[in-house]
Amino acid sequence: MPSFALKVTRSGLSGLGRLSPQLAGKAAFRIFCLTPSRRPRGAKARAAHMEGRERLLAAEQVMLPFPGGRAVAYRFNGGAKGPRKRYLVVHGWGSSSEYMSELTAFLAEGGAEVISLDLPGHGRSGGRFLNVRLAVSAIAAASARFGVFDAAIGHSFGGASLALASASFLPDVDPFRPGKLVLIGAPSAMGWLFKDFGRAMGLGPATQAALEDEVRRVTGRTLASYDQKRGMLDPSRPVLVIHAEDDKEVHADHARAYAAEGSHVRLFWANGFGHRRIVTALPVFETIGAFLSEPVDTENPLENGEGTVLSFYRTPLRRTS
Repeated sequence: MPSFALKVTRSGLSGLGRLSPQLAGKAAFRIFCLTPSRRPRGAKARAAHMEGRERLLAAEQVMLPFPGGRAVAYRFNGGAKGPRKRYLVVHGWGSSSEYMSELTAFLAEGGAEVISLDLPGHGRSGGRFLNVRLAVSAIAAASARFGVFDAAIGHSFGGASLALASASFLPDVDPFRPGKLVLIGAPSAMGWLFKDFGRAMGLGPATQAALEDEVRRVTGRTLASYDQKRGMLDPSRPVLVIHAEDDKEVHADHARAYAAEGSHVRLFWANGFGHRRIVTALPVFETIGAFLSEPVDTENPLENGEGTVLSFYRTPLRRTS
């Protein structure tokens, strides 16, 4: 049953849509970009957040300004001497660096300089709204501040934003060129999100069209362009796509779409870990570690002799702190 707040929102958008579909579309887009509460819900989420907060105490906190906002980044091993790898970690929608901290700590344990980014409206970053332009701009700001990254690892919306940033997809945003990409449970298209949102809000055709046109106005790209099947992933950049076929939030077909872009994209099924537990799963960490340690153009160690991608389906392992 729809909540009272949802009913009120639907009613307000419906009334505004009768007066001006354009204004209703703008209002709907603003609601779409409104970020969820940062307060953990439930005992498990609170415990995970507290554990993550403890891990982040070991990091340097850096403010990253960019056009339209500011973002907070956590830097591990920033004062280390000698040559080392540099990695960027980006969380998903409704998440934060706290929830990605097990993966961040795993990467930092090997001596790498690891930057964990709180996207606008999340974690310690300011604001209450997030869209693709803000996310890609924050990623560009991290690159400008810390330099070239050997790899960038992103979960869900964060992974999609990294893919777009590395493709220089948005106009007027500085290019982002990591050596490798790791996309975890990441969507490969955006149109479905707006269609689902429009149905949930009960938007009429004119208001829905105005909502989708806001994507073009804000990001400089039409919504349809986000869904075009083309070479989004640079063939010269190795990409590891990690997904669970039991992911209930981002369908596994998104991973298959990424994998279809070419032999430079490697697909690893982390079945059994769903959409959220996947970022704390030990097999996932081990797979990422192996991928990042490889020189470019090496044989895929995740494939057997027949070229079949190995899966850790039903492996109930989880990294513990």
